[in-house]
Amino acid sequence: MSEISESETPFAYRAGYLYNVNYYVDWIDRSEEETRKHMDWICRLYNEMGPYVSKNPRASYVNFRDLDLGSNIDEGSLSSRYSNAKIWGERYFKGNFERLAKVKGRVDPSDFFRNEQSIPSLVEEEIVEDNKGKVEGESSSHQNLLSNMF
Repeated sequence: MSEISESETPFAYRAGYLYNVNYYVDWIDRSEEETRKHMDWICRLYNEMGPYVSKNPRASYVNFRDLDLGSNIDEGSLSSRYSNAKIWGERYFKGNFERLAKVKGRVDPSDFFRNEQSIPSLVEEEIVEDNKGKVEGESSSHQNLLSNMF
C-alpha cells in the first residue's frame, strides 16, 4: 500500500499503519445508570489506548465514524461549515480533505447529500465571500465573536 502516494486516493493512511482499532460497546439495560457506566468504560478504554495509536493527528478510519472527533453543523455558510468539519475531516483524510471538499462543491454545491461526518461542499465563491473584511490570522468564529461584541 505504501507504493501509492497519500494524495492519489481519498484515504491517505497508506504507510506505517499496522492495526485498525474499532471501539464498540453495547448493553441491554438502557437505564441512565447503566448507560453512564458503559459510556464511562468505553471512554476510559479509548483514553487508555492513546499512547498506542497514531498521533498528530490521532487518525480515524473513514468507515468507523468517530463522532467524538466532531460532527457537521447545519447552520451557517458552506465555508463556515467546511471550517468546522476540517477539525475532524483531516483526521480521516489528512491533506486530501480540502481537495475532496472542493470536488464535493462541484458535484453537490448545496451539500444535499450529508450526514454527521460527510465531507462538506466547499464552493470557491463562498470562500472568497467569507474571507472579505477579515483581519489576517483570525478565524471565522473569532471574527463572529468580535462582530457580536460591538
